[in-house]
Amino acid sequence: MSKLRSVQLSLQTSSLITGFMVWVLISSLISFIKEDIPLTDGQTALVTAVPVILGSILRIPVGYYTNRFGARIIHSISFILLLLPVFLISKADSMADLIIGGLLIGIGGSVFSVGVTSIPKYYPKENHGFVNGIYGLGNAGTAISTFAAPVVAKSIGWAQTVQLYLILLLVFAALNIFLGDRKEQKVTVSLVNQFKGVYKNSTLWFICLFYFITFGAFVAFTVYLPNFLTTHFELDRVDAGLRTAGFIVLATLMRPTGGFLADKFNPYKILMFVFIGLALAGVLLSFSPSIELYSAGVLTIALAAGIGNGTIFKLVPMYFSKQAGIVNGIVSAMGGLGGFFPPLVLSFVFNATGQYSIGFMAISEFALVSFVIVVWMFYKDNLFIEKQIIHETKEAILITNKNGIIEDINASFTKLTGYTKEDVIGKNPSILQSGKHNPEFYQNMWESIYKSGYWEGKIYNKRKNGELYHQWITISAIKSKSGEVKKYVGMLNDISVNG
Repeated sequence: MSKLRSVQLSLQTSSLITGFMVWVLISSLISFIKEDIPLTDGQTALVTAVPVILGSILRIPVGYYTNRFGARIIHSISFILLLLPVFLISKADSMADLIIGGLLIGIGGSVFSVGVTSIPKYYPKENHGFVNGIYGLGNAGTAISTFAAPVVAKSIGWAQTVQLYLILLLVFAALNIFLGDRKEQKVTVSLVNQFKGVYKNSTLWFICLFYFITFGAFVAFTVYLPNFLTTHFELDRVDAGLRTAGFIVLATLMRPTGGFLADKFNPYKILMFVFIGLALAGVLLSFSPSIELYSAGVLTIALAAGIGNGTIFKLVPMYFSKQAGIVNGIVSAMGGLGGFFPPLVLSFVFNATGQYSIGFMAISEFALVSFVIVVWMFYKDNLFIEKQIIHETKEAILITNKNGIIEDINASFTKLTGYTKEDVIGKNPSILQSGKHNPEFYQNMWESIYKSGYWEGKIYNKRKNGELYHQWITISAIKSKSGEVKKYVGMLNDISVNG
């Protein structure tokens, strides 16, 4: 099993590298392509952003069909299909050719859904964050193309450089056919039924928003930086490619770091730091700083986005273990789409205002909104855990407000007394009284609670069917930090048999 794990993790990670190398082919070579095919700034932004569309939308069915047919089949088909658009781009002589070819090479970006769906099947749940982070190192494919493609194109031309990718695709199609796992665990629930099972869950859409920001920032800056650095800061094309590659490498290396941290600590706490980092970086970039400060802002985005990308895919199996294929597809699709809009928005803002400030400030504002949502989800998750502790414990538990009105009970309370939630919520615990204790007994009991915040002892109570039973009860006052009583909690144990 360990050998199978290693082979599949290595094969699928290297397959992701290949897919992402192809995905950013146009943006990596755009400065060379523009020498032969004249493009305005707006057309350049559109041409470099188009691959993100199909690369994002296809992630939903690709995630689903990976669960159904396995990574071996989906990877092999994807690489064979990519041969056509890569060849078309190498022969392009118009913007239309670049748009059509660019749209179809989006298939390279969609293969991300293959590994995040397949790889966790080979590892225990407590390691999912880290192994998904290791798989995410495949993002390095964008760095390889962004740095290497301009260097090669300077020697042999951009069209010949694109054609070299045809050989790479054929090699990895063959590797997946021969080394892919033929016996991968399959899930055959229909796409519609899986979607019905998750689309009403607000947690899914919050996770989508988080990935829209973090992976969207990664993709957006990957396709936006090469052209921006050459036109705005007038850097050499190879220098711009090297700087962009540095951004990609840092973000990629931070991905397994984020996954590892998410395995060890609460993922929501990590995301709080992530979105604060993105917000501060957006503010810095909005002031149109020098190349040094601009680099610091961009690298901060790489650091935060990389950690965030690794952390977010720890959340998916936590909440959607039975619908991982469709959910991974939806979340990763939203992340890809997050990379489509920013370059276009930045280009539009620049054309309208002559500066990028408003566009970068929008990144900061989206990050701050996400930070607030993360804080809310963190406390909501803690409350859920507290409720689970109460409802899963074997002791009967009764919770009242500070006025003694019942607010909640657990299943053990119903088993002990026969009373359901519908019977007791909103009522006074006096419905349990057996009639065997005089008023002074209850008066002394509550005086003790008011004085010390605590009482325990033996008491006779009455079940719903009228049967009397002997129990040991502990009542505690729950106070706020200021010392104000907020609730009372009673823990009941039947001692009728033992007296």
